[in-house]
Amino acid sequence: MFRRKLIQVIGIIAIFIISTLIFHSCNNVSSNDYEDTLKIQTISAFKRFEEIWNFNDFWKRGNTFDACLTFVDAAHQQWPNDPEVIAMQITVNNMLEENLAFFNRFDPGSLWADDFGWWGIMGLNAHKHLLRMGEKELANKYLKLSTDLCWEYKKKTAYDHTSSAIPVPYGCRNGDANGVSKGVKNTVTNSLLFLLSSRIYRLSQVEDIDDNEKYLDMAYRQWLWFDEWFKLDKYQYLKQISPSAALVQERPMAFFEGSDYMNKEHPPWAVGWVWTGDQGMLVAALTDMFLVRHQLADWLEENDMDTNFDVDVFEERIRYLIMQIGNGIQTALISSEDGIIREAPCYSSFGPNHGRDYLAGRGIMMRYVGAEDEKKLLGVDLSENIKETAEAIWQTRNKTNNQFQSEFTSLDNDKLYTEQFRELWGQADDLRKWDIKLMKEQNKHGVCQSIGLDALGAAIKLLKN
Repeated sequence: MFRRKLIQVIGIIAIFIISTLIFHSCNNVSSNDYEDTLKIQTISAFKRFEEIWNFNDFWKRGNTFDACLTFVDAAHQQWPNDPEVIAMQITVNNMLEENLAFFNRFDPGSLWADDFGWWGIMGLNAHKHLLRMGEKELANKYLKLSTDLCWEYKKKTAYDHTSSAIPVPYGCRNGDANGVSKGVKNTVTNSLLFLLSSRIYRLSQVEDIDDNEKYLDMAYRQWLWFDEWFKLDKYQYLKQISPSAALVQERPMAFFEGSDYMNKEHPPWAVGWVWTGDQGMLVAALTDMFLVRHQLADWLEENDMDTNFDVDVFEERIRYLIMQIGNGIQTALISSEDGIIREAPCYSSFGPNHGRDYLAGRGIMMRYVGAEDEKKLLGVDLSENIKETAEAIWQTRNKTNNQFQSEFTSLDNDKLYTEQFRELWGQADDLRKWDIKLMKEQNKHGVCQSIGLDALGAAIKLLKN
């Protein structure tokens, strides 16, 4: 009797072990097939980008190339010895030579504050890529572009050094460097100054950068600007969708006599305007502040700048805000019907005035929320949504040349998503397509391709898990 039961138990254990081995074997085959497919898509997407990247539009070129750098870095991390991936890295070296020449053709005084932010952050990623490739001289030129030109111009010409703005002082305007237009203190230009400052400071922890504390100082100032706004609940700059979810709006607005935050122009603003790109950049800047929280605490103490600063309270606040935005992304910027990442249906983003600029937002958001440090703090798992989005972009491409498109979702699901967003947010515009008829064809191809590179780059990073 005992012997028969023992044999039965051994048999059950054997079946379990064999089943487990079969399961993992099948899983590995599936995983390997997916990785192989993703690598083919990666090479094809880059080849198309190589054909259309060299267009004449200053900020779009800076942003699209930042997408490319993040993408090729992900490919290098995953397939460092693959010949085609190595060839991509070398090609990017040549592109960066040409990109620097392109930048130097422009008078900095004619550029806008956000231009300096996009190119400054791209310059840091170019510096990283070029050092890895042994191109130290060119790498240092890009670092100087980021620190000595982009950051300095943004600080001197766009940052509001006065303390008179009401209800929140300081912050960064999105005007031109010559001062012809002061612009508005919207989210994108403030996030860019925040992120550029925090990224340079973090780099200074591993590389020698002169006077590095000024970057920490500016990052902290930008943190205070955002946090003070977020605490003013009645203005809903960080708008709650639920007790655990929120999204930051396109700019803070406060309508009362004497307010400095009532400008509805540059670009034309509408109630409820929210943009995907802002969510990603702000999460990235907040993540940077989390990662340097102890250095920040030491610096504040050494300079007697904030005697009430508590690093534990600061950490808790940062975690809370990142998780609020993470839940906001999952709840309001992803369709519950197909799981694909969407742009919020706001006419100000899609419309003819600035659709060509805000088109890139979905990619920008994936670029940042798909990064390793950000994912750890986000509080939600967007892995399947990133995969679904990358696959949708791939399936809707022009198959003759692997050109990605501005729309990659179905009209029926778009309609359902608009209703989903309206119910959550309280308002939405009935939009199906980007109004980018006036956009130059090559510029459009470049921006659309960058969205795909961002999605594929985020998907590649998931392979590590």
